[in-house]
Amino acid sequence: MNRRRAKRLLLLPIITLIVLQAAEATPSSTQAIEYWLTQHFVHSTLSKEQQQAELKWFHQAAAPYRDLTIHVVSEDIPTHRYESQVLARAFYDLTGIHVIHEVTKEDDVVRKLQVQMELALPIYDAYVNDTDFIGTHSRYPETLAISAMMQNEWQHISLPTLDLDDFIGLQFATGIDGQLYQLPTQQFANLYWYRHDWFSDPQLQQRFQAHYGYPLGVPQNWAAYQDIANFFTNIVKTIDGQRVWGHMDYGHFDPSLGWRISDSWLSLAGANDILPDNGQPYAEQQGVGDWGIRVEHCHPVGASVSRGGALDSPAAIYAVESYISWLNQYAPPEARDLTFSTSSAYLGRGNIAQQIFWYTAFLPDLLTDQLLDSDGNPKWRVAPSPRGKYWQKGMKSGYQDVSGWTFLRSTPKHRAAAAWLYAQFVVSKTVSMTKFLNGFTPIRQSDIHSRYLTANSDKWGGLLEFYQSKARHYWTPTGLSVANYAALSDAWWRHIGPAVQGKQTVTDSMKQLANTVEQRLLAISKTDDLRCAPTLREAKPESYWLSQPGAPWPQQQAPDKPATLPYQQALQLWQD
Repeated sequence: MNRRRAKRLLLLPIITLIVLQAAEATPSSTQAIEYWLTQHFVHSTLSKEQQQAELKWFHQAAAPYRDLTIHVVSEDIPTHRYESQVLARAFYDLTGIHVIHEVTKEDDVVRKLQVQMELALPIYDAYVNDTDFIGTHSRYPETLAISAMMQNEWQHISLPTLDLDDFIGLQFATGIDGQLYQLPTQQFANLYWYRHDWFSDPQLQQRFQAHYGYPLGVPQNWAAYQDIANFFTNIVKTIDGQRVWGHMDYGHFDPSLGWRISDSWLSLAGANDILPDNGQPYAEQQGVGDWGIRVEHCHPVGASVSRGGALDSPAAIYAVESYISWLNQYAPPEARDLTFSTSSAYLGRGNIAQQIFWYTAFLPDLLTDQLLDSDGNPKWRVAPSPRGKYWQKGMKSGYQDVSGWTFLRSTPKHRAAAAWLYAQFVVSKTVSMTKFLNGFTPIRQSDIHSRYLTANSDKWGGLLEFYQSKARHYWTPTGLSVANYAALSDAWWRHIGPAVQGKQTVTDSMKQLANTVEQRLLAISKTDDLRCAPTLREAKPESYWLSQPGAPWPQQQAPDKPATLPYQQALQLWQD
């Protein structure tokens, strides 16, 4: 990538930019601590005295960096807006370090990170970057290993009460070598979402039972999900005079279309191998993991069925065909022109019955008057996502987005150190519970099991129950099988888009996608100093791999028998 293109990418418009003026006076540390503890950070697992001690530590540790201005960037979700608009100001008041915390579109974050990694230009001092990049960060030497830095250069500026063992997403930020490469700052899951008030209505229950012969409830498989989608779209049609739809999604031809499918749609269909007994992300030693990529002894060896991958397997084709069919038949017509960002507010209108999985980071969009009952509690619930007909017990159960603070070697050391202080501040125990209440993206075990959040769990429709369960270990981000996220990710939307538009078959799109991914893996393999580089297998007839144990799985003709569960029984699955 040349410098002219790098400059053009960096000039892409941003959504929100908060600049803390250097001319502003910093209040005394005592005044600042008192203000922020009494006016903002009221809820915490720490006592007020412990919070005061934590904030005093930040004030003292920041002394060598006072009046420095640092630049950080993250994607635009409510949690990061809160960091940018509130926590950056709090950090300045407490430390005297100015923070320009930019929030922008996720694909823009990816491009900016890619530019800095490729050109070693000191553009940003830290990135809030999805742990979907863990396969990248742990393979390329450009990313600093946080665990190593904490033991060495950052030892004197690492918060004594940081308590890494308290973080709930640490395993997803840990690389092939066992080092921690990203410090989690927020995480959210893709969970099934539905209108609990409609599903509990006796008249609707009777109509569904009479039509389909089984109870209306939380769908356990895609067959039941499709029946429910058809029921509300084509049989119920209107509720209280409002047109209703049985399914919601988005299909606009842009980068977020790729995330919709790559964020574990194939895994929910059952395209991957079964998880190892320890429940950790896919058997990176050998097997088909995320994105249908086969890995052998940490080396990606192929994505197509001909090389033992599953990106163009029967299960993957079934997954994308189901996505397109449901989008066209059961979602509002305008859904085909919506994106990840523009569709997030659509559920808040109150005319959607269910969504097979949706990002819980957008809970603020679902706390509208139309979706709250007279007690202020949500009319909806979240529950385990239904699975496709290829899914087997022990496979990955869903996708979870975990974002972490990421630091690159090209950043000047003093700027990286100041940014490390800011990163620790926005995840500290003083701040973390208040941040959860502003974005609903938890990061700490102590918060999710706290008395305050547990007592208020009804306000979040099942979100806290998910995070209090073991299930959060089986809803995983993109794992170590993806060797270079930035280099591979745009292939998804470019190849799936024509199938969504009806310009070519899903089979052709997935075969082209698998071929493109393999060509890019081959290019990646030629990178210098790359750990666990891709080593493509020799291609064999697809029949060979489809007859072997495990993924890729052979064609399955028989459909699932539809199955549903009452809400409380569905939640029990998370505990089990």
